[in-house]
Amino acid sequence: MGEVNCIEIWNQCLSIIRNNVSKAIYDSWFAPTKALSLVDDTLTIEVPSDEHMRHLEDSLINILGSSIKRVIGKNAKLSYVVNVLPDVRVSYQHQDLVISENPEVQFPTPPRDPMNPFIIPGLRKLRIPTQLNPKYTLDNFIEGSCNRLARSAAESVAKSPGNTPFNPIYIYGGSGLGKTHLAQAIGNKIKELFPSKVVLYISAHTFKTQYMDAVNREFSSQQNAVNQKNKLTDFLHFYQLIDVLIVDDVQEFAGVPGTQNAFFHVFNYLHQSGHQLILTSDCPPSSMQGLDNRLLSRFKWGLHAELLSPDFETRLKLFKIKSLAEGIELSDEVIEYLATKVTGSVREIEGTLASFMAHSTILKEDITIDLAKKVTDQIVATESKELSVEKIRDAVCNYFKVSQEDIVSKVRKREIVQARQITMYLVRKLTKTSFASIGSQMGGKDHATVLHACNAVQDLIDTDKEIRRSVQELKHQLSPNV
Repeated sequence: MGEVNCIEIWNQCLSIIRNNVSKAIYDSWFAPTKALSLVDDTLTIEVPSDEHMRHLEDSLINILGSSIKRVIGKNAKLSYVVNVLPDVRVSYQHQDLVISENPEVQFPTPPRDPMNPFIIPGLRKLRIPTQLNPKYTLDNFIEGSCNRLARSAAESVAKSPGNTPFNPIYIYGGSGLGKTHLAQAIGNKIKELFPSKVVLYISAHTFKTQYMDAVNREFSSQQNAVNQKNKLTDFLHFYQLIDVLIVDDVQEFAGVPGTQNAFFHVFNYLHQSGHQLILTSDCPPSSMQGLDNRLLSRFKWGLHAELLSPDFETRLKLFKIKSLAEGIELSDEVIEYLATKVTGSVREIEGTLASFMAHSTILKEDITIDLAKKVTDQIVATESKELSVEKIRDAVCNYFKVSQEDIVSKVRKREIVQARQITMYLVRKLTKTSFASIGSQMGGKDHATVLHACNAVQDLIDTDKEIRRSVQELKHQLSPNV
């Protein structure tokens, strides 16, 4: 039936209900509902919360069922749609709309599952949108030495979610290196292999916004207290339904203790229930600041897989495969030139190919080595020939008159230590290089050492005029626009 018919049918049901319950009950539990569809004797209604649906099922199913069967017929069924979170709906379908022969006899409160006290027997969860982008797959994630560990672990997780040592799998690295692609690719592969699993991709920012919305609605005015009081419970309940939870940019949880506390409980429930967690961040857990220790300790479980900037061989593969996917013909000479010149992130490689597509399709130009030089000169010039660890290290060595060997060594002389720490600080400030990558290029230091160096230099900048002047001069020398 059409939308108008389903509304008319539901209005007839409501008219019967209104004549058989008190005004307070009707206004609280039936007035806020809305008819969505009527298909094959199954009426779908929207309710404002999980708590609302549970109360209808627990206490008002007799009058609800009697009214629906009276209007639609004895084969009537009822389906719910719950607005659990902003922009996210969860659908439930009643398997069999059974009511008591005596409409005044109420069903007892159904027993609760001890592991999840929110699940109602007799209701089947139908669908939670994954929020995944189908273009992100493991097949089109280009593997190289810069990401081999992460790619292999992703394959293992996708084949056996929640049943590998990689739970959580924590993927970190600089901007544009493929963290979101790999995380969503795992989710897409799991849905392909296990269609019944509930997979959800969400950014940390969205989780934070949803949590704040739930809190604000819970403590809002009491005008509609019955419908609002359990929004926070509904928020947590929603995440308990997830089999595979993918959270992007978890560093955004820093400094928001309420959100951290909510995610801590979600993390604990899912992990203890054998569900899979997939997290991404721009830094390893040990470098993350502003997080509660108990949540940080959980981020340190499982596997930490870093994505590094693609090396030359990986860049060659990226240009070859992505150009073919975009329908751009590039000669081996052009591809080799591009892989040599464009040394940044995967995103920069894709941006370069987008420029070539514009020249090829819009300007009708052949993609020659001269055009490649023209396009890349514009891109690299705009990026001011992106700084590298080596270039910054050379500048610091020249400035402080120390040798390359000393700066990457374990020498503890004060002037060497200071130059080494300033190098690490400048690399972190002026490039997208991760702590772990900086350490590996500075003589095999670990990320904690790099983090300590950056903090130590920042403290000196705040308190030592000479150090502040030196750092400013080096910054200007390396990047005049900074």
